[in-house]
Amino acid sequence: MRNIDWDDLRFFLAVTAAGSLSAAARELGVNTTTVLRRVGGLEDALGARLFDRLRSGYTPTADGARLLESLEPVDRCLSSLQRDFRAGASQGGDVRIGASETIAAALIAPALQRFHEMRDDIILDIVADPNQTGASAAPRILDPLRDVDIALRLARPTQGDMLARKLGDVAYGLYAAEDYVATHGEVPPDGDLSGHRVIGFGEDARPLGPVWWMARTADTATIVMRASNATTRLNAVRAGLGVAALPCIAADGAAGIVRLVAPAHVGALELWLLARRDLAQLAHVRAVMDFLIAEVKARGGDLSGAAAA
Repeated sequence: MRNIDWDDLRFFLAVTAAGSLSAAARELGVNTTTVLRRVGGLEDALGARLFDRLRSGYTPTADGARLLESLEPVDRCLSSLQRDFRAGASQGGDVRIGASETIAAALIAPALQRFHEMRDDIILDIVADPNQTGASAAPRILDPLRDVDIALRLARPTQGDMLARKLGDVAYGLYAAEDYVATHGEVPPDGDLSGHRVIGFGEDARPLGPVWWMARTADTATIVMRASNATTRLNAVRAGLGVAALPCIAADGAAGIVRLVAPAHVGALELWLLARRDLAQLAHVRAVMDFLIAEVKARGGDLSGAAAA
C-alpha cells in the first residue's frame, strides 16, 4: 500500500460530483485516462474500491461514500477561502452568481439593467457554468457553491449546509425550424417522432423530465446529434438539422422556430436558488437573492412556456 497522493482526492471528488470519468475529465481539463489512473492510485493507497462502475456511470461504494463524507467539510472550507477573505476585507460590492448558460442569458441578463438602476453599488459577476444544469450527469452535487456566492441550479442539491429555495420550474417544449416542418411535417401532439430527425441531450444526461420524455419518444426517430448544452441544440434546430427539446424561455422567442409539442407533455426541470448561510446574511448578497426571486416570479409565464402559448 503506497502513501496517498493528496491531489488524487481532487480527482475522486470530481468523479463523485460528475458521475462519470468523461464528465470529470472535462471539468478538470485532463483526459479520461488520467482520471482513471488517479482514481485507481487512490484506491490502491486506501486499499478500497471507491466506485461501482455501472452503465449509468460511476457510483460511490460504501467506502467511497465514507470518504466523501470525510472530505466534504474540507472541500467546502477550501473552496470558500477566497470569498471569505474578500468579504473580510470589506469588498462586499461584488456578488458572484453561478448559473447554466441558458438561465444566465435568458433570465438574468435581461434583468441586469433594472438591477443596476436599483443597486449601482453592487457588481454582479455571472459565471455561466455548464455544470449548473440539472440535466447533467452528476447524481449528487458535492459543492454547488464552489467559487460562487449564489447559484441557480436546475436540480435540488443532495447535500451541503446551505440555504435552498425552489423558485419554480423551467418548462421544456419540442421545437423545430419552420423550414424543417415544411419539409418533414408536424409532430403529433402525443410526441410520436417516427420519421423525424432528433437532436438529443448529451449521453451523460440524467433521465429527468424532458430527458426522460425524449428517450421514451425518440425510439423510432433518427438521432442526428447530441449536445448537453441547450444553446448548441437551439442553434442546431435553427439550422434545420432536426427537432429538439429546449427550455421555453430560450426557444419561444427565437426567430424562425416553432413549438411542436407543449411543455405539458415534454416536462420541466426544477429551478433552485442556493446560497451559503453565512453569506446570505450580508446585505448586498441578500439584495441579489431577493432580486432573483422577484425576477423568477415576474418571468413565470416565460419559464412555464405559457406566455408564448
